[in-house]
Amino acid sequence: MAYLLIGEAAMVVHFLFLVFMAVGGFLAWRRPRLIGAHLAVAAWGVFSVTTGAECPLTVVEDWGRRNAGERGLAPGGFIDHYIEGVVYPEEYADLARLAVAVLVAVSWTGFLLQARRRRARTRHGHGGPDTEGPVHHLP
Repeated sequence: MAYLLIGEAAMVVHFLFLVFMAVGGFLAWRRPRLIGAHLAVAAWGVFSVTTGAECPLTVVEDWGRRNAGERGLAPGGFIDHYIEGVVYPEEYADLARLAVAVLVAVSWTGFLLQARRRRARTRHGHGGPDTEGPVHHLP
């Protein structure tokens, strides 16, 4: 039972990882500290797609499922098993990757524009969401 839970947990984390890869830059608009994590996730995505490197989450899920007595993932891994042919037809894999890349680029562009606006507001003394209200220093 524990092996199956490990496999299932890895699958859920993998889906969340992919969702964060696609929209994490937009989340950083509201939570700027997320941009570093999103840069790392996007870098892993580019590395994985360009080199064919296997994701550690795929390894963990496959290991958990096999040790639970279930069939492991297909040789193509997580994407081939859950995404291609399910979310979009396999022949559109390159288009799907391009769409995610465009989504990430748009989110980063928006993030940079917002950061620039925040700095300009702070420089001109208008404050902003991070600087509103008086600053209280404890003795």
